[in-house]
Amino acid sequence: MKKTFLYPIILAAGLLAATAIAAWPRAQHVPASSPAAYAPTPENIARGEYLARAGDCMACHTARAGAPFAGGRFLDTPFGRVAAPNITPDTATGIGNWSADDFWGALHNGTSKDGRLLYPAFPYANYTKITRADSDALYAYLRSVAPVRQASPAHALRFPYNQQWALAGWRLLYFKPGVYEPDTRQDASWNRGAYLVQGLGHCNACHSSRNSLGASEQGLSGGLIPQLGWYAPSLTADSEAGLGNWEVEHIVQLLRTGVSPRATVFGPMAEVVARSLQHLSSDDARAMALYLKSLPASPATPAAEAPAGAEAERTIQAGKVLYEHHCADCHGADGRGKAPAYPPLAGNRALTMREPVNAIRVVLNGGFAPGTAGNPRPYGMPPFGPVLGDAEVAQVVTYLRASWGNRASAVTAQDVNRYRTVPLD
Repeated sequence: MKKTFLYPIILAAGLLAATAIAAWPRAQHVPASSPAAYAPTPENIARGEYLARAGDCMACHTARAGAPFAGGRFLDTPFGRVAAPNITPDTATGIGNWSADDFWGALHNGTSKDGRLLYPAFPYANYTKITRADSDALYAYLRSVAPVRQASPAHALRFPYNQQWALAGWRLLYFKPGVYEPDTRQDASWNRGAYLVQGLGHCNACHSSRNSLGASEQGLSGGLIPQLGWYAPSLTADSEAGLGNWEVEHIVQLLRTGVSPRATVFGPMAEVVARSLQHLSSDDARAMALYLKSLPASPATPAAEAPAGAEAERTIQAGKVLYEHHCADCHGADGRGKAPAYPPLAGNRALTMREPVNAIRVVLNGGFAPGTAGNPRPYGMPPFGPVLGDAEVAQVVTYLRASWGNRASAVTAQDVNRYRTVPLD
């Protein structure tokens, strides 16, 4: 469906919402327990810093080579570019004039200090689950960072997505504020993991598909991240990155170090581990692991059709020659590799997913596990984009997806070119 067909729907929903926006029925307010909850004490600041790392706030609110939390980083979306604002305590360009209630309103209700509706690129659909106590600790920490005088750039969104009435309509359809409610059937550790995954961690912001209006689907069933040119695999499907049959300790290891006997993280997830997850306490990492492991397995997706025919065989043979020349020294002629330094390719779920984008990006741009306290000197794979053309990368990836028991569809030069031109940031 073309997006232009959606304009009347957005308009109708927006006009309906606009009639009630002055008394927005879904806005909620939970008062702070006391002024001491957001006072700039060492305890509150330390707790807020930990929560800011758990939520990976710096990833969006810090531009490359920019001052921490000073904003200026852009997120490309199908609707235009969204700019992350300055959230340092500068009184002119940051949140220095915000109260703890204003800050809570942004996290919980998705509204700015002046009542303006915020765009959901700021994941308030997840952050609404954050408790008022955690919001106050985050506020105390952000008030403690160095103020930076830097005006936030304007968003560059197309009409009608740049209109507040359209955003009001979107919220009416897809947003309802509400703090995380513990599941009384589960223990405290499971609920802590659910709180972190669903709320602060906002995992489904990447690991779920989105509809034509940009709303995340429920669950963690995987989704393409167009602005990054990567696919965030399903965390519930065994054919992708499902964790149901993993040992809990291996999940914890992956979250905190980026490597485990079962997998190694690359791409955007490497940044998440480096900036956020490695700083989790062992208890919180284990809580997330318990929760993720407990998620019901999603239905198996139909297997990608393996390449067949004379042309496919020529492509695979050409890919084999390239593999033996460029890849076999590390990953082995049999594709078994030497984990965790050189991940195995035989039976590697990252290679056999229906969507081949991640395999293409790693061959083009290299694969780099994060440097973490638990894995300070990670091995990396060099980029082959500068030495292999689109057709050659397609041949190698097709060979990887069709060898050592792997059975996945062929990749074309056009597929490779599409992702060669996607920027790394």
